[in-house]
Amino acid sequence: MGRLDQNPAILGNRVELQLLTTLRCNLKCSYCSLGVGDVLGSQRNITYSLDALDAFIATHLSGHEIYVTFYGGEPTLNLDFVTAVMQRHPRFRFQMQTNGTLLDRLPDWVLGRLSNILVSIDGGEKVTDGYRGRGIYGRVLKNVNAIRGRVGGTLTARVTWSSADTGFEELDRLTQDFDYVYFQFVAQDGAYSADAVAKKREVIARLVGEFFSSQALYPFIPIMGTVRNKVLPSRALELYAGMTQCRASTHMLNVMPDGKIYPCPDLMYLPEMLQGDVVGNWLKRSPLQPHPDMPCEDCAAFAYCRRNCMKNLHLAYVKGDTGYRDRVVEPICDLVRFLGEEVDRHDPHAWFARMPLSVREQVAGCAVYEYVEVMP
Repeated sequence: MGRLDQNPAILGNRVELQLLTTLRCNLKCSYCSLGVGDVLGSQRNITYSLDALDAFIATHLSGHEIYVTFYGGEPTLNLDFVTAVMQRHPRFRFQMQTNGTLLDRLPDWVLGRLSNILVSIDGGEKVTDGYRGRGIYGRVLKNVNAIRGRVGGTLTARVTWSSADTGFEELDRLTQDFDYVYFQFVAQDGAYSADAVAKKREVIARLVGEFFSSQALYPFIPIMGTVRNKVLPSRALELYAGMTQCRASTHMLNVMPDGKIYPCPDLMYLPEMLQGDVVGNWLKRSPLQPHPDMPCEDCAAFAYCRRNCMKNLHLAYVKGDTGYRDRVVEPICDLVRFLGEEVDRHDPHAWFARMPLSVREQVAGCAVYEYVEVMP
């Protein structure tokens, strides 16, 4: 479908082409969303040709600004494909999401072409090693610091905030090794007991307090994004065509190793989520769209959250999984509202007005916003 269609497949001027280089992984994180429906490990190799990918891009993405995210599985396990795509499309922007254990294998020229590297980590050493394996935390930080001077862009810690034991100190510590820290509340049953939610609230309050008391930018993407959306609300509408901050609705295409395309990497086990196919050279609009059953527009956080996770909303309210809604989605929404309330307590408009131009520019237009949802 072209850009002049009444119902275009891609909304806005940008498109994120998230290429899953393989569904193999050298770790077995206990909460991995690709484990649902036995997706993880099911497709080990790319089975479509680069010529087919080129034809798909020419047909459906012409005229859009394209940025590619190499994803998996663990994308560094198929480095040949990564380098082939980079060499074939030198004008594209490139990012990688990785567990960080094999970063030391990447050639300097590849590192130099990456505008951002999202490194998965779960907070501190005890929690990370508990989910990922003994010694993984230290290995990842060693690799991050070894490549720091060779990366063309930024290094971002991508924290899946799952454990109630993840405290302020563990998250704050990551600012020493990464340019930015992004945290996402885990979509896992059992993670949101009353005690766990109370602990997360305490940590959020401390992070927000540190953000507003710091003389420099405290580089936590969810807090930066919340401030941006409150101070500059038009930015939330501009990037996402006024729809939703979840890129799965508007301009993110997850391409499986076999060429099948899905809007959300967490829902590739659902046949009804199929959105396109590189081999068949077809694409339709994402099936993850705002729905009347979603309660978002009546929520106090809607102006800055804007449906931050369409997967959660779809499963909880459209498919009607009330258990998932009550035990996962609504506690996450409560935490997002709490984050916004904590930001408001510090008067973000006054803070933004007195900060130096360099900080204001990062809050307003940080490039990492394009790679992760602004909200957690």
